[in-house]
Amino acid sequence: MMILVLGSAIARDGRGPEALALSLEHVIRSRLEPGCISHAVHQDAENSNRLVFVEQWASRQALWDHFRIPVSRDFVKSLAALTVEPPNLAIYEATAIAPPGGNAG
Repeated sequence: MMILVLGSAIARDGRGPEALALSLEHVIRSRLEPGCISHAVHQDAENSNRLVFVEQWASRQALWDHFRIPVSRDFVKSLAALTVEPPNLAIYEATAIAPPGGNAG
């Protein structure tokens, strides 16, 4: 089992490039943390101001530790200052399953 995190944020007009650059810095830094399996940010193909975050963590504790790091809290505050509404976040416990005729990731 792993922890799956899905999030998104919509940058204010003209602030998208700054929000993306800030998010990329956070993603790269987060990938180095213990328990981070993957961490990515994507720009929505239909709304270039919308950023989508997809994260996989080895355990709840690893994710909670990530949230406690001051630089992570600073990132959320900095990103929120660039968005039209507070960023949203959903956290799930997930188990990989094999698709029919294939391998699970």
